[in-house]
Amino acid sequence: MKTMTTCALAGVLLFATSAPMALAAFSVGESAYTKRLETAVLQEPAPLAKTVGKIGYARALKVEEVRGSWLLVSEGPVRGWVFSGNLAENKPSEKTSLGDVPLLASETSATAAARPLAPTTAGYGARHGLESANADLEWLVQKSNQQTPDKVTAYLQAEKKGEFSQ
Repeated sequence: MKTMTTCALAGVLLFATSAPMALAAFSVGESAYTKRLETAVLQEPAPLAKTVGKIGYARALKVEEVRGSWLLVSEGPVRGWVFSGNLAENKPSEKTSLGDVPLLASETSATAAARPLAPTTAGYGARHGLESANADLEWLVQKSNQQTPDKVTAYLQAEKKGEFSQ
């Protein structure tokens, strides 16, 4: 099952990184919204530029200039460049599709985060032939924990992906 999961994960990753990125069309004077839990605001429109600030999830930014895939934005005293792939034209929802489960870690507890899969979830997996889903998830988390931001940045840079695509 792990081999199948690995192949599926590799396929999804390959598709996601090789497909042309559909970037939203932003205009000067309009708002753009952050879609990452923490969006880095850079000193210049370059992936490795100095970070001058960080802005939280679903925050409105004023677009001051558009330069290719980069936007000069501001929010209060924070002003700088953000890669347009990190922004959305519409404000993202601050809730997940899990009903009352909040998206932001600050709005939940460590107890909730450490809780194993609910019996309902395990039952669903058993009914659909996914008994090893928990083991597969643990394996995926273990592999994910082996990655570092520096490794991801080096990969994106070497493969000219994301903000390094120009």
